[in-house]
Amino acid sequence: MIVTIVSDVLGAANNGTTIACLNLVHSLKAKGHEVRIVCPDADKKGTLNYFVVPTISFGPFDSIVEANGVVLAKGDPLILMRAIKDADEVHIMMPFILGRKAVEVAKFLHKPVSAGFHVQAENVTAHFFFFIHWGWLNHLVYVNFYKRFYRKIDAVHYPTQFIRDVFERECGHKTNGYVISNGVSKEFRKRDIVRPKELEGKFIIICTGRYSKEKNQAVLIEAVGKSKYNKDIQIILAGEGPRHNELKRLSDKVLANPCMFRFYSRSELVDALSICDLYVHSSDVEIEAISCLEAISTGLVPLINDSPLSATRYFGLGENNLFKRNSATSLCEKIEYWIEHPEEKAECAKEYAGFSKQFDFDYCMEQMEKMIIETAKKGVKANEGTKEALLS
Repeated sequence: MIVTIVSDVLGAANNGTTIACLNLVHSLKAKGHEVRIVCPDADKKGTLNYFVVPTISFGPFDSIVEANGVVLAKGDPLILMRAIKDADEVHIMMPFILGRKAVEVAKFLHKPVSAGFHVQAENVTAHFFFFIHWGWLNHLVYVNFYKRFYRKIDAVHYPTQFIRDVFERECGHKTNGYVISNGVSKEFRKRDIVRPKELEGKFIIICTGRYSKEKNQAVLIEAVGKSKYNKDIQIILAGEGPRHNELKRLSDKVLANPCMFRFYSRSELVDALSICDLYVHSSDVEIEAISCLEAISTGLVPLINDSPLSATRYFGLGENNLFKRNSATSLCEKIEYWIEHPEEKAECAKEYAGFSKQFDFDYCMEQMEKMIIETAKKGVKANEGTKEALLS
């Protein structure tokens, strides 16, 4: 089968959407499918089965967009036509300009289309408008997603039931949805790693994710700053992003041992997780949080922000695995609890080892393949595009 995957983001594996896309590409290829990829990555030009589209410039706002690791690609109809014309199915990662044009082209060519739901409204309002908590504005973003994109899609991939429920409630419509985790690579297993000398005797807390507003790493720094164990704790912030300098200033101000800031490759991240004592998921907005599942799979007990905007809170197996939404005081209390109860933490880690099995990567990729094959077999719905829309 020939599958065309359309993605605005396909550079370094430093965000969940890119990782999900690359995992799907590699999995489908391993299963014998031909995969064609439409993306804006200039370094892929000339590479077999890559179709590179230009990006959009927002003038003075380009620096903001780039700082958030986001690229908005142009929906070039001629490039999309070449990538899609022989495909059996089209899968689109994001509901932006490139994805919307890809739907029009696919409908024009009578191709069935599936799409992932990897972007919450709050991701948009936090990155571009800074109005993350304006409920009415987030509602309008979801309505726009539905009217301009998802209503035209034959099958929608939701990483969690949480985000399916949120989207269908906000847009007021049911979708042909498939709830499938993005899956955790088998590489994420605890390794026998010797701690560096400078970290010996420290209680190491790791938090992974982009340094951005909705990831909310500041609450962790503030919590440790409040703790009576401040001098004994070392925080590792595994990631990169636009709030690096702001977080560093806060770290230098309130922590006895300033944060370690670093972006890790996948293998390096497994090593880093393997030497830590606790994983804190500080994010206020999250569709699934594979980063949390990776930490759990590597043997860590998680401590999760109990935010109604985050699916990750459902990973909390007990009251001491959750802290009150965005409360540094609550997080401080829970961190101190785990420091003072090492035997209970060891038992909790065993419980999470069983919990993580449901997110087996191979199983999740089999379900994704099944969704794509079923969508291809059902064929396309009535063509909702027109030649005028295609060429507009």
